[in-house]
Amino acid sequence: MSTAAAATASAVTTSTLATGKSQDRNLTSLVFLGALWFSLFFGVVVLFALIVDTAISGADRFDKELFTQYTQSFDPERAEALAATGRDPKDLSAAYTGFKSGIVGSVILMITTALMAIPLGVAAAVYLEEFSSKTSRFSRIVEVNLQNLAAVPAVIYGMLAASLMAAVGAERGIAIGGAVALSLLILPVVIITTREALRSVPDEIRQGSLALGATVWQTTWRQTLPSAVPGIATGTILGLSRAIGEAAPLVMIGFGAINFAPELPYITSKIEAFPLEIYDAAQSSREIVRQAASAGIIVLLAMILGMNALAIIIRNKFQRSW
Repeated sequence: MSTAAAATASAVTTSTLATGKSQDRNLTSLVFLGALWFSLFFGVVVLFALIVDTAISGADRFDKELFTQYTQSFDPERAEALAATGRDPKDLSAAYTGFKSGIVGSVILMITTALMAIPLGVAAAVYLEEFSSKTSRFSRIVEVNLQNLAAVPAVIYGMLAASLMAAVGAERGIAIGGAVALSLLILPVVIITTREALRSVPDEIRQGSLALGATVWQTTWRQTLPSAVPGIATGTILGLSRAIGEAAPLVMIGFGAINFAPELPYITSKIEAFPLEIYDAAQSSREIVRQAASAGIIVLLAMILGMNALAIIIRNKFQRSW
């Protein structure tokens, strides 16, 4: 009888572990489950309310000037035309507040950051996963540091990048300095996600390639890496989507509202970042500038969500089932 009871208990435990569902429905578990669902519902509702309120506040500024004008740029002819419609003359100069400089600057930052962080991160992950000894002291130290670096606050990376720029005598606020800070920020994420993508490739592929006479490098370059590309692309895009909304590292290296001239900037020239332009506009005393900030928040949120959606599409389209 005891054997049958033990077998029944084992079957129930196995079923619970397999399905993730427990049959325990006492008062404590129900209260805890209700609290979890309420917390989730409350967080989603508050977030949705904030997004809707921000979108409504910036609804009047979803126009082409938001993307084509520089910060508080002013067109006298358009101002005269607006004055004829009864607009407050004090607000006319702010009516053309746009974020072209911030958008262009953020695009330059993302391209430079990708060129710096992705090759280095992928190379480091390939070495750690395919070539280094898993039991060596060096590998263990790197493992611990990677896990710790992924949780370091973003402002610390800004301080490190500022120190590096000061050490080489570089000017504050230039694009390459921002790219260094953001590269340091996303590098642990790129390495970790690339390693996970490499681990998902079955060992049979490696063993088959090696059995046919290929070297470890040839196996990695021609078999392992191509098979892991969907996971690598997903991780790097998610890392870049995090970097595009970061402002703290850029503040530490001297980024601010500098309103650069409307020519295409270079990586060694001073640029503006989209999140910082939004922050500056949100502190303005003029209502129309704050409306532009609200519209800019929605645009930045759409950019981040678009990058996350692209990562999901790539993962779903190219993901392989081994």
